[in-house]
Amino acid sequence: MKIVFAGTPEIAQTILQALIDSKHEVIAAYTQPDREAGRGRQLTASPVKELAIKHQIPVYQPLSLKDPVAQSELAELNPDLMIVVAYGLILPQAVLDIPKYGCWNIHVSLLPRWRGAAPIQRAIEAGDQETGVSIMQMDAGLDTGDILYQVTCSILPKLTSEELHDKLASLGAEALIHTLSLHKQSKLLAKPQAADGVTYAKKLSKEEAFIDWSQPAVDIARKIWAFNPWPVAQAKLNGEVVRIWMAEIPSNLPLTKGGTPSFEKGGLGRILHADKNGIDVACGNGILRLTKLQFPGGKVLDIKDLLNSKQAILKAGNQFS
Repeated sequence: MKIVFAGTPEIAQTILQALIDSKHEVIAAYTQPDREAGRGRQLTASPVKELAIKHQIPVYQPLSLKDPVAQSELAELNPDLMIVVAYGLILPQAVLDIPKYGCWNIHVSLLPRWRGAAPIQRAIEAGDQETGVSIMQMDAGLDTGDILYQVTCSILPKLTSEELHDKLASLGAEALIHTLSLHKQSKLLAKPQAADGVTYAKKLSKEEAFIDWSQPAVDIARKIWAFNPWPVAQAKLNGEVVRIWMAEIPSNLPLTKGGTPSFEKGGLGRILHADKNGIDVACGNGILRLTKLQFPGGKVLDIKDLLNSKQAILKAGNQFS
């Protein structure tokens, strides 16, 4: 088939590469306009644009697909199918109707759970034990189209959103090629999404990054995993904002000098114990072990590499806020 691909970030680049390697013809790539990035704030092409240029695929970067001129350009391409992966622009009904077989969206959740902008992070944050990839026939709603194909993926403890992203990118590429094969064989059966079990994955914000130590340790741990690599969980210690990149729920807790740690008012966020294995911190319910931190102006380091230089700050009795 003649396929138009629409996507912007790295996960879309991975799936575009699978399409390029297939027997299908990618006749155009749609992606977000170049954005300022880096300390120099230079205009930077998206990962999809970079790959498309490398393979001499025409690139289109409209500000909106509601623009009649942009719609006319797409219609002139006369595509059989449009595949959308984390594109970032709304596709109006006029665009959905242009390709012969409509538009497919590759969404990294098991729809109808986690419709919306941040399904990978919200699945980890919520403690889901599995997620997956859904390929759906797009309609005018927000991730509401009929499901063409789904594949599941387990979410193991301590799996960060970056690691899950990479797993789902590969899984999504494989799922798309398989779905295209089913389509060729006329074996695709579109199924409406279930009416129950709908959840929405709202966009991440930097304001969410600060840890509330009154929450259960397991909830804080999931947040740290979900917010790695962005926006990264953080807390204040000794007047500095410390970024917390990794944590775990300890299985064997060392006893503090006073025996069982106290969780009385004022004790939340208190460092109970610190050694090369991590920093144990009192939470609203349970204890969280921090294993990888970043101080202002410094690198991301394991606790064992921080203890020498930050021993006075990371000692028992000090308190995160």
